[in-house]
Amino acid sequence: MRIGNIVLPSGAGLAPMAGVTDAAMRLLCHETGAAWAVSEMLSAKGWIYSGGKNQATRELLTRLPGEGIAGLQLFGREPEILARAAAELESAGFEFIDLNFGCPAPKITGNGEGSALMREPELIGRIVSAVANATHLPVTAKIRAGWDETCVNAPEVARICESSGARAIAVHARTRMQQYSGCADWSIIERVKKSVSVPVLGNGDVRSGADAVNMIAQTGCDGVIVGRAAQGNPWIFAEIRAFLSGEAYTPPTPRERVDMVLRHFDLETELHGAKKGLLEMRKHIAWYVSGIPGAAKFRDSINLLVDADAVKDALRKFALNAE
Repeated sequence: MRIGNIVLPSGAGLAPMAGVTDAAMRLLCHETGAAWAVSEMLSAKGWIYSGGKNQATRELLTRLPGEGIAGLQLFGREPEILARAAAELESAGFEFIDLNFGCPAPKITGNGEGSALMREPELIGRIVSAVANATHLPVTAKIRAGWDETCVNAPEVARICESSGARAIAVHARTRMQQYSGCADWSIIERVKKSVSVPVLGNGDVRSGADAVNMIAQTGCDGVIVGRAAQGNPWIFAEIRAFLSGEAYTPPTPRERVDMVLRHFDLETELHGAKKGLLEMRKHIAWYVSGIPGAAKFRDSINLLVDADAVKDALRKFALNAE
């Protein structure tokens, strides 16, 4: 699959997730088979007004050695500001720019950004056109099925994105009002695929290799992106690659899962420092140990610890008990 001048390897991509898809998460997912990844979302207005000088922005823009292809996701609603941010961030080290028209968070939609823009297709077109004309990097768009059940307009928005310069379109097959509840309607992805000629990436309810194969078969989409199912399970990308190629897949052992947590811990500390790294890891640890016997009790005990070394020792002991 090709996005502009970028040839993507086979497999699935890591979907953008705020507070999750930092450089550490992207690196581990790339190592376990992710074909590409997208960063946490960055406010175009925040970048312009701060000059990129705050610590959080510097951390968001960090890339680690060994990362594969990755896009930088921008959000906002002012075409001129998004275009300026994209131009200034062209040299940040990412391979493409992804525009966020899909975030359902109230603090984002309340400002008319993210998936709120699904109600303003014409403005989406102006944003995509402005950004595509401002950067040499390929521009992609992440959209939702629509705003609500009365406004399921993903095919229309996808056509506007394509005609405005988007080189690929990712579709989360839920409306904004659904948030992450209920079932994703994969027929929306199929309708988008039939509406445009650029690559279409399906998103929503891909929790296994079998799901990825089924989504591609049912919708005709060119690829899939995985979000929540990769939380605590970067191996899902290896699983999807195996299913796409018809090869066998062996899930990680409890020991391997804990070894990955420890590596993730070190990367988060490198990226954010010891204190923030520990805070960032709390959610990741909960995701990694989910499903292992005794996980609930272990999560409760971990949350009482404030020393990174103590947390790591507890993880090692937990792994031994789980074997």
